[in-house]
Amino acid sequence: MAICVLYPSLFSENLTRLFRNLRVPRGRNGARFMANSRESSQSPTKLVTFLGKGGSGKTTAAVLAAKYYASEGLRTCLVIHSQDPTAEQLMGCKIGSGPSPTECSDNLSAVKLETSKMLLEPLNRMKKVDARLNLTQGVLQGIVGEELGVLPGMDSIFSALALQKLVNFRSDERNAAPKEFDMVIYDGISTEETLRLIGVTERARWYLKYMRSMSEKTDIGRLTSPSLLKLAYDSINLNSGISEGKTSTDIWNEVEQILERASASFTDSSKFRCYLVMDPMRSVSISCALRYWGCAIQAGTHICGALGFNPQSYAVTQEVAEKFSPLSFALLPYIGTDPFVEWETKLDCLDQSTKDLLGADIYFRPSVTFDSLQKTVTLFMPGFDKSEVKLYQYRGGSELLVEAGDQRRIIKLPPNMHGKVIGAKFTDRNLVVKLR
Repeated sequence: MAICVLYPSLFSENLTRLFRNLRVPRGRNGARFMANSRESSQSPTKLVTFLGKGGSGKTTAAVLAAKYYASEGLRTCLVIHSQDPTAEQLMGCKIGSGPSPTECSDNLSAVKLETSKMLLEPLNRMKKVDARLNLTQGVLQGIVGEELGVLPGMDSIFSALALQKLVNFRSDERNAAPKEFDMVIYDGISTEETLRLIGVTERARWYLKYMRSMSEKTDIGRLTSPSLLKLAYDSINLNSGISEGKTSTDIWNEVEQILERASASFTDSSKFRCYLVMDPMRSVSISCALRYWGCAIQAGTHICGALGFNPQSYAVTQEVAEKFSPLSFALLPYIGTDPFVEWETKLDCLDQSTKDLLGADIYFRPSVTFDSLQKTVTLFMPGFDKSEVKLYQYRGGSELLVEAGDQRRIIKLPPNMHGKVIGAKFTDRNLVVKLR
């Protein structure tokens, strides 16, 4: 029997904080939730993912969200990067490993990412470009892709490439291709890998800056980088353009612009939504969710809300919701591990606060604020304490590098606040840094 518990008094305050610009009639009751509307066709594909401790219900939440969006008439694709059969069992559908998603039901498709198979496409792209440029003099043609194994770190890289095809974070509004899906739900290998994926474009910009400097300021860089740059550029843009007529500076600038657009997408709730998932009855699950909240901010994104599976206790729910304030907190119905799930009943159990949280674009609280008069930088860092945070400064005090939770982020200081750090203190989950 499905359990439906509503706590109106708990969620009334949360509802006032949510934008309802995406709320429309429900697809399962006749309307199609804007899937075929003009607004839906013009809005970008949204990428949705979930963070939480292993066993907290990330995969279950991902499948539930995919089922919910599809039931509302949105073209939805569930992307799984794991050999765990849980998602297939919950979906009641055999999910293929691509490259094309498997259609599971109305408006709902799914695809399983397997890195060993995804290795072949970029290699084949490079071979086609190399055949034209003759950079490796035929050596690259002799590499057999099926013989290549997966190295540590490749999973996140190829996840990013696969999601890019579905979501197309690289394009701007002027050259955006027609979208195949309205919603893409990503269930990654682990929360740590998902955080790496979220931060990959911003981190790539750091590496790009140093690589460009080396290519322009060293003899070996000036000698080799133009050919390698064209090989990489043409391999990525095999079907949409070539590097002929472009200078190295043009290519560097274009890559920088692409990475900048992709990085900005992870802070835009109209393109990317990230939720925390936990078991409200387990303190370790709650602590992990709080920690991942801070890690997500460090990775360069925001959390849209927190979700917990129904604990059947108002007191527990209220206590957990207070810990995650100012995030909105909503409940998900309990879903067992039985081979057959009555999804129609489960979706009927979703209360309005949960639907609003899954469906609305959220106004994010800034994670960094500057006070030029007091010369302070305030960093919102939930899940951390002062002893876990390290601060570094380079380039004459124009940047502040913050290290916490195995994540680093660079904060560029306003020109009138360049200076040396002289102190820092923690106040209510905020690190206040004093400059001189």
